[in-house]
Amino acid sequence: GDHQFALTWLSLCRRVLKANGTLWVSGTSHNIYSVGFALQELGYRILNDITWFKTNAPPNLSCRYFTHSHETILWAAKSSRSKHVFNYQLMREANAGRQMRSVWEIAAPQKPEKIHGKHPTQKPLALLDRIISASTNPGDVVLDPFVGSGTTCVSALRLGRMSIGIDASSEYLEVARHRLIDAAADLEARLPLS
Repeated sequence: GDHQFALTWLSLCRRVLKANGTLWVSGTSHNIYSVGFALQELGYRILNDITWFKTNAPPNLSCRYFTHSHETILWAAKSSRSKHVFNYQLMREANAGRQMRSVWEIAAPQKPEKIHGKHPTQKPLALLDRIISASTNPGDVVLDPFVGSGTTCVSALRLGRMSIGIDASSEYLEVARHRLIDAAADLEARLPLS
């Protein structure tokens, strides 16, 4: 079932993850506990669990539960021996000179981020910008095995990282491709004329 799927894809990621690399996985109460258990079973070391508080979450229409207004994001190192990258000072500066905490208030993606098409679990660029800048250095390679609409790859491009995106849906890969073309053109437009 779902747990076996988590074990499978997380073990494949672990095979290509560098010794000091880290992995970020977001999820809801429907899957994040299975993912966390799979990470532990495979020998990853969980560094943090982040609560992404969606400041603009839609209401719960069934009125049978609390409004789902957050996702949990697990940050894990490849192993207990990993010397992971954490750009602490950068995160502190981004948080007005104070240590950044594990609850992040970031709005879910708005219309401008969805102009090339909608994806049901699309993440905001602000979220991926924080994740990538916190845990990678310029020139690093970022892999997203469920790239969806391409937010990870767009963020990586904007931050000077290389990226690889994989998805089973050719429709979403096309959305991601168009977003990357736009992001590259936007970056090029901002380069100083030589």
